[in-house]
Amino acid sequence: MVTVTAKQLKQKTGEILRRVKTRERLTVTYRGRAVAVIVPQPADDTDRSEDLRPFDQAWGEIEASLEKTKPEFKNWREAMKWARKERLS
Repeated sequence: MVTVTAKQLKQKTGEILRRVKTRERLTVTYRGRAVAVIVPQPADDTDRSEDLRPFDQAWGEIEASLEKTKPEFKNWREAMKWARKERLS
């Protein structure tokens, strides 16, 4: 597997992506340590967006879930007081 530095990735992103498109796997290093592997997308992997719910439906479910929960604090000031006390203790 070929190794590229984070600096090379930043400076030559287009070139590196072209290499990945040719089915090459690349290891990205930062300060000499491997931090990521860039691999080509599997050929059989199809667009998964059809598995996602429509935005309006998903957001409606989030809002309904939030309405069922009771807030721990009356307002943001009360929450800030609690957070500051926890941090000091």
